[in-house]
Amino acid sequence: MIQSSRLLRVALLGAVLTAMCTIGASAASLGAGTVTADALRLRSTPAAEGEILATVSSGSSVIVLDEAEDGWYKVNYNSVEGYMSGEYLDVATKTETDLGYGEVTADGSSLNMRAGASTTFDSLCSIPSGTVLELDGIYEGWYKVTYAGNTGYVSSDYITITTEPAATVAASSALGDQIVALAKQYLGTPYVLGGNGPSSFDCSGFTKYIYSQFGSSLNRTATDQLQNGVSVSRDELQPGDLVFFKYRTSKPVSHVGIYIGGGEFIHASTNRYVVQIDQMNSGHYANVYVYARRVL
Repeated sequence: MIQSSRLLRVALLGAVLTAMCTIGASAASLGAGTVTADALRLRSTPAAEGEILATVSSGSSVIVLDEAEDGWYKVNYNSVEGYMSGEYLDVATKTETDLGYGEVTADGSSLNMRAGASTTFDSLCSIPSGTVLELDGIYEGWYKVTYAGNTGYVSSDYITITTEPAATVAASSALGDQIVALAKQYLGTPYVLGGNGPSSFDCSGFTKYIYSQFGSSLNRTATDQLQNGVSVSRDELQPGDLVFFKYRTSKPVSHVGIYIGGGEFIHASTNRYVVQIDQMNSGHYANVYVYARRVL
């Protein structure tokens, strides 16, 4: 009797593992497909009689989710899942980490990146509309992506497939302009040591607060913010980058601000004890500039 129970438990465990493997397999994508016909219809079922969900032009890309019956593929096109005839689809097998790119289309607001493929998971950060992301995987209508040092999932309802990775640069530039625009709203806000905003700031409290509004969590002090983002050279500076300065300290840096372009930066200053804009290509700050980091 004991042996029978043990065999039953083993059988049940095997069934559970099989189910888990099946779920894992369905989460992966076969790769990418390119439409070769002048126009190819996306249908609700793998048959010519299926309801037309969309008409896709020649050269457009789709994500191929699975093989269906009679030469049809299950695909995802601009967040709509349906079926396409394989006769007019050039399928290139790709790895799960090579699915292409998607643009966040959230009607001007931000899209939550979650820790798992469901709204029940915690939000890791917010991704501004217009951002182009590399798609690392797909699972039940959610894309796996990496953004601002976080890896998580975003709903495919707010992602439009694109084959233009260069748009990432434009999206980054647009995001930098948004960061600068928000920072300028706090011009004249008092400098207070330890101030975290929004009624008062110290230098790193200011940068941390501004970046938090874009879903990015910076470290608290100027020195620790050197660990955020990636290093950029002075001639590569873009609006929104963090810029660091060092004077009268044994620490790596003593001050941080946000580059706004044209050789200027905005910061919570200890000169006039307010948030202000200063030059960094001439004068005091030109002499004490040391590093720059790009976080978003």
